[in-house]
Amino acid sequence: MSKIKDNLIVLLILAVVVGIIIGLMANEGIIGIIMTIKHVVGQFIFFCVPLIIIGFITPSITGLKSNASKMLGSVLLIAYLSSVGAATFSGIAGYLIIPNLNIISNPEGLRELPKLVLELNIPQIMPVMSALVFSIVMGLTIIWTESKTLEKIFNEFNNVMMSVVRKMIIPILPFFIATTFAGLAYEGGITKQFPVFISVILIVIVGHFIWLTVLYSIAGGMSGKNPKEVFKHYGPAYLTAVGTMSSAATLPVALDSARKSSVLDREVVDFTIPICSTIHLCGSVLTEVFFVMTVSQVLYGELPAVANMVIFIILLGVFAIGAPGVPGGTVMASLGLITGVLGFDDSGVALMLTIFALQDSFGTACNIVGDGAIALMLTGIYKKDKANGKA
Repeated sequence: MSKIKDNLIVLLILAVVVGIIIGLMANEGIIGIIMTIKHVVGQFIFFCVPLIIIGFITPSITGLKSNASKMLGSVLLIAYLSSVGAATFSGIAGYLIIPNLNIISNPEGLRELPKLVLELNIPQIMPVMSALVFSIVMGLTIIWTESKTLEKIFNEFNNVMMSVVRKMIIPILPFFIATTFAGLAYEGGITKQFPVFISVILIVIVGHFIWLTVLYSIAGGMSGKNPKEVFKHYGPAYLTAVGTMSSAATLPVALDSARKSSVLDREVVDFTIPICSTIHLCGSVLTEVFFVMTVSQVLYGELPAVANMVIFIILLGVFAIGAPGVPGGTVMASLGLITGVLGFDDSGVALMLTIFALQDSFGTACNIVGDGAIALMLTGIYKKDKANGKA
């Protein structure tokens, strides 16, 4: 029993199973209480996310010293190229596969979730993007001014937030995941959308793993290390992402997973994983491209023009960097592209949001595991610089 209690993967799987069972059996009153618990737990988790970003990114930048500016530029470039590469791969696959599929989409008929028994809101001290910019600004200026006092303060804050992650957030994650799946099961998102889930989502998930293989292969080549020593630790993070549907909410577990790798540099991990949870959304981008093409085929009888898809992919990579790491963040940030570049009407947007929501957890999981590959790439570059005396 103690082994189960200490095994996060087992706890997360149990949370999913228990959540679905409860959602299928519970009445409206019980689901109202469960959704209230989910809301309160989720509010606390999201409240902590900006603090985690500040607590990890700022000290990691000050620890990188002269490498900080280069590291920041490198992670932005790699994240963008990863997203555009994933989107291009998805687009090519879409033109080859979607015309041969018989997809029936029916987003109607879902039960409405009851109102919360108690709506307790816990606002973040600042938005995630504000925390990210604040962390970068503080980290760089501390290096430039050589402020030892602030450097020490942020290092201590890093220790504080790690305790919050390990002793507060990770223990409550199974409850958050269980309540999430209970809600999905109750409203019918798992049963009534099953045909769509099987026909399209499985194709996208295969695409996720293909792209992750590409990323980790490149990372292994750049670092000279076995990428297996990174992704083998990502099981808990993957399952957490599937359960929470949020890169931001999965950040604590992702940090814990990456820190267990023997081939990743600790300073690089503490810098890369938090920042990538916000800017590296390769799985979500890959999914969105395939799904906009699917929706276009279903509603409008044809796939988008190649020229429009090229523009959409290039701009989507930029929008993904600024998208919030919350459920549906990528597609919400890019609604302007979906309507402006691809010409979707209200029905197209509604169907896109519905189908995307069904798989959002798997796209998020791909994002999270992909962050480990970027950390391995930057570890390779960082180690080489150290060896050449540039650190």
